[in-house]
Amino acid sequence: MTHTERTPLSPALPSDLDEAVHRCLVAGFDGTTSVPDTLKRLIDRGLGGVILFTRNVRDAAQVRELTDTLRALRPDLLVAIDNEGGGIGHLVRAGAPEVPGSYALGVVDDPELTARCADALAGHLASLGITASYAPVADLQHQPLNPIVRTRSFGADPGVSSRHLSAWIAATEARGIASCAKHFPGHGGTVTDSHHETAVDPRSYDALDLAPFRAAVAAGVPMLMSAHVVFPALDPDRPATLSPRILSGLLRDELGFEGVLVSDALEMKAIADRYGEAAGARLALDAGADQVIVAVPDLGVTLACRDAVIDALRTGELPEGRVREAAGRVRGLARRYATPAAVVSGWDAEAGLEAARRAVRGQSEPMGLRGAFVVDLFPPPHPALNWGGEDLLSEVREVDGTASGVAVTGEPADAGALVEEVSRLAGESPLVVATCDAGLHPWQERMRDAVVGRRSDVVRVDTGLPEGGALCSFGRGRVNLRAVAEVLSA
Repeated sequence: MTHTERTPLSPALPSDLDEAVHRCLVAGFDGTTSVPDTLKRLIDRGLGGVILFTRNVRDAAQVRELTDTLRALRPDLLVAIDNEGGGIGHLVRAGAPEVPGSYALGVVDDPELTARCADALAGHLASLGITASYAPVADLQHQPLNPIVRTRSFGADPGVSSRHLSAWIAATEARGIASCAKHFPGHGGTVTDSHHETAVDPRSYDALDLAPFRAAVAAGVPMLMSAHVVFPALDPDRPATLSPRILSGLLRDELGFEGVLVSDALEMKAIADRYGEAAGARLALDAGADQVIVAVPDLGVTLACRDAVIDALRTGELPEGRVREAAGRVRGLARRYATPAAVVSGWDAEAGLEAARRAVRGQSEPMGLRGAFVVDLFPPPHPALNWGGEDLLSEVREVDGTASGVAVTGEPADAGALVEEVSRLAGESPLVVATCDAGLHPWQERMRDAVVGRRSDVVRVDTGLPEGGALCSFGRGRVNLRAVAEVLSA
């Protein structure tokens, strides 16, 4: 049933408390130029922020017009977006700077270069009128079977991650953009993607990945995002997003974080399937969150979450003071970041390619494989992360117009026939086989091994995490793939 704006059966909240409730919400929506009437009404009542996605992006001028339109409705509305870099981003059509994902930056381990990449992303956001970025990722990638963090992380080393988080946060802050370290207290120790189901990190308290979050807090990060992950050592019953022990106890009392704590999107199945988005909103705010994100464009879901919070205030199930405290933090964030810079200076558009080139491992000099046949195997893009599915073959062709090959996204219906076709078409040409996290996707392993078994001179490439004996890009952002293409072909 579609949720609609309703007439309350009991007396309305005081206007200032109603406004406070709305401050605690971040809404997604449909549209590139016009603002839905329901969203206008939410903004009028105090909506804390909106989150943009690819569906809201046509080009740079349109995005700036949209953000100006939103702020004309209320100047202190926060306009946010996921902007991690790498192959994950929603602003490609708006001319986003191309930078590698965080893992490649951690491999290079040059915080000044990381700062230049973060500055490019933040400068671009400022030019578009977007002033809140749900990045960087503070999770550590040390669980080989983790399906969701991987090259979004700065790596497995807490020291490396901490210094690059600090560099990213400082560079973003210098642009007047609010950064957000995520996903507290860490998603890297799970083997489950919380977009799809409940994720659990079974480790003891002492083994949890808190050091990068401590570093982010010390660096003055203005926002942290919670993880929809259950940590039995901290709270055996509730995921972090809904846990007072984790949000209020660990984050506020132990780590001393005083900024805005925002939930990951409530429609993710780890919350939606077990609790429902509306109950999730109430429980998250009660646990200590300051804002909850409803990223789906169906504003009926946002309204349901809003109404659940209002109902909980009326019954006393949710303390009024908790909502007022949360709204106060959001207002403070808006005072610092809601207004875009009047003048935006330029950024280093080459920083990303420099970083990607320096990250390539396994071969430092060009291999000169002119006319190569490239087989690029990779999983379908994650729908929530909006990776665009860039392929290595296209980048190799940009460097060497005589190259050919095939890009395969997702398991083919007849892998054996495809291997036969690859062998036939490649002939005597140099043969390159690239995989992306083949350990998570056995069909890639099977195809790679079948191709390699027919030729002793195959050049292997890993475009995800390294899996041994291959040329490694540490990511599938366009600049990652271009850097590998240069080594293969130049």
